[in-house]
Amino acid sequence: MLDKTIYKQIFKASFNAPIDVEFWDGEQVSYGEGSPIAKVILHEIIPIKDIMSNASLTFGEAYMDGKIDIIGDVQKVIKIIYESKDSFLNNSKFAKFIPKHSHSEKDSKVDVQSHYDIGNDFYEMWLDQTLTYSCAYFVSEKDSLEDAQWNKVRHILNKLNAKKGETLLDIGCGWGTLIITAAKEYGLNATGVTLSQEQFDFVSQRIIDEGLQNQVKVYLKDYRELKQVYDHVTSVGMFEHVGKENLATYFAQINNRLTKNGTALIHGITGQHFGNGVDAWINKYIFPGGYIPNLAENIEHIMNANMQLADIEPLRRHYQKTLEIWSDNFHKVDEEVISKYGERFYRMWDLYLQACAASFESGNIDVIQYLMTKGPSGENLPMTRSYIYEADKAHSVK
Repeated sequence: MLDKTIYKQIFKASFNAPIDVEFWDGEQVSYGEGSPIAKVILHEIIPIKDIMSNASLTFGEAYMDGKIDIIGDVQKVIKIIYESKDSFLNNSKFAKFIPKHSHSEKDSKVDVQSHYDIGNDFYEMWLDQTLTYSCAYFVSEKDSLEDAQWNKVRHILNKLNAKKGETLLDIGCGWGTLIITAAKEYGLNATGVTLSQEQFDFVSQRIIDEGLQNQVKVYLKDYRELKQVYDHVTSVGMFEHVGKENLATYFAQINNRLTKNGTALIHGITGQHFGNGVDAWINKYIFPGGYIPNLAENIEHIMNANMQLADIEPLRRHYQKTLEIWSDNFHKVDEEVISKYGERFYRMWDLYLQACAASFESGNIDVIQYLMTKGPSGENLPMTRSYIYEADKAHSVK
């Protein structure tokens, strides 16, 4: 059968480690040498033309629909595929031109709400108590996820070298942990902005509960609508949502929102290679409108926005570990998720978390913190990085 012959060629090019494949007719084929680390089961024929059109989308949907099963470590299987330069996820002959995605203020709101407004109760099932949905910062391998998320928030604030009474804007503030911490522990007057109604409602109530109405504000609006200036700007896991065509606007807005010689800490997923920055399956099902810029793109936009880099820190291994913990947590609530959202939804999120962990593990993507100044690099910052680690210790970054 022609389909099976082509499949065998695809798998031979994609698996550089021992993996067994069971085809729809019961035939089993082993790839690589040694004891198999996983088994891939194809329950039915998936048209080759669909794979050639868009391999990621085709296999992602097939997994969601139960047409493909993986017995063993899904993360490891996907990592192997990423590390095989001729695999169907890497070889250019399997690629397709990615259409542009609209990123008007209206479209951006729809995109964000489709992901974050699933419901706070969904994220509460598998995130830690801080409800932080971004890369944690593990000072020690023994850190719990919650400890590492607190580490991340304080590490970011410490890099800013902020002083009590100064102002901070957090673009894409999530569930408010950073702005609440900035106010309570650092004495800052903090403002957050989000497009998620669920997050806005949660943060608004949290501000009241903490008695911080005079020190913390949150707005449900597009970051491009803001006009006030601040001493410091943070943005965590945000630029991945703005789209390739709006990155220049995003960085220009950060510059425009800063006072003279203000500092900004931008934390986001970044490619350290040249690629299209879009995964069609993730774009369709998880992050509509998402785009992962590469390092060169971001630095060019920073320069064009008249800002300068003071520090840059890759945290690839930290996000891999974060995702692995999320994935473990997610598996522990599988029955609850399936009962509430259905089997297909569970398989979709399970694949997403493990595939992302594999992508970081293989170096396919990275996450980087960019410390920037509006003006000469490092203006109003100490001469060396030691201030960051001294502040980390003072603020119990373990």
